[in-house]
Amino acid sequence: MRLAFICTEKLPSPAIKGGAIQMMIDGVTPFISKEYNFTIFSVTDPSLPDYEVRSGVQYIRLPPENYEVNIAKILAEKAFHIVHVFNRPLSIPLYKKASPSSQFVLGLHNEMLSEKKVSLEKGKEIVNSVERIVTVSNYIKQTVLERFPEAESKIKVVYSGVNLMEYPPVWSPEGEQIRKEYRQKYNIGDKKVILFVGRLTKNKGPHLLISAFKAIAKRHPNAVLVITGGKWFSDDGINKYIRYLKKLAQPLGDKVIFTNFIPAKEISNIFLMSDIFVCSSQWQEPLARVHYEAFAAGIPTISTNRGGNAEVVSHKETGYLIEAYDQVSEFAKGIHFYLMNPVTADRITRNARKLVESNFQFHHVASRLTNVYSELIPKLKEDQFHKKFGLPLFRF
Repeated sequence: MRLAFICTEKLPSPAIKGGAIQMMIDGVTPFISKEYNFTIFSVTDPSLPDYEVRSGVQYIRLPPENYEVNIAKILAEKAFHIVHVFNRPLSIPLYKKASPSSQFVLGLHNEMLSEKKVSLEKGKEIVNSVERIVTVSNYIKQTVLERFPEAESKIKVVYSGVNLMEYPPVWSPEGEQIRKEYRQKYNIGDKKVILFVGRLTKNKGPHLLISAFKAIAKRHPNAVLVITGGKWFSDDGINKYIRYLKKLAQPLGDKVIFTNFIPAKEISNIFLMSDIFVCSSQWQEPLARVHYEAFAAGIPTISTNRGGNAEVVSHKETGYLIEAYDQVSEFAKGIHFYLMNPVTADRITRNARKLVESNFQFHHVASRLTNVYSELIPKLKEDQFHKKFGLPLFRF
């Protein structure tokens, strides 16, 4: 069976520049490719060829200009049984017109069917055009159903995950060795490391974390704050907000370290270097994948009860959940709690690691996706594909 993934026009696949969708696709590809004749569409990048085959998977990369139109042309020429479109519902009608015999799955990692993004009329057309909608969290699922209750029979939650081979827990010999190496790299020594990982934008809340750290630094002189991320994924440019962050951190001197963008392959090492991870999101987070990463690494996690975060972060069970998400004092309180209660912190982190082991590895994600695709097989009409494309019949 021929399956196509269509990434957004923002970032290439594989995830050489990061991106939650691209990282998830990288993770499930080894499993998906065993089951399907698999093609991945993404945007071009200077460091990647426009076309290549990796481990039997076709990668087709197209320029961002006329990206959707060019994909539609390829869909019209090639016979894909199932087409999974990530985060671009407005592209569905174009793709459906190009390949009416294909079954379409819409993947949502953000509120892409919200009133701000899609009109009610267009949204209904999209919902009617797809066979399935998969969302990265129950939160995103509910935002869809609030506007389009008719999607109930089509929608499923498929959580993201991690590759545990890349995340040895910090208490393992391998994790301890990586921790030692990266602490040397950043000249951190035996200090207590508070970590932020994410894009440096106001809705991610690093300004609140820096402000909270001022109080932490007074009570815990051996603590440092590490801010990992750039203006936009791999872009380390400076804008007004980043200048504000650095000005805010200036009185703390070398107690605040800005690492800039870290490639996806090194992110696990940054977590292992740390003692506490804080997701300070202010917006309704779909469900940030950094939670899975921190859980896998065995790092105590603090998060805000925004969007889908609480679907994996249970207060003082798998993490520390902040309700008053915009209050600086609450972040300081959470960090202080972990620093003062190492035994409880260890229990929480081991619970979180077990949660990832049992539910959020990439083979779990791939299995949930293939279950969705298998539901579509009875709907596929092989004889129509044979007549339209002149191809030999596929065996399912």
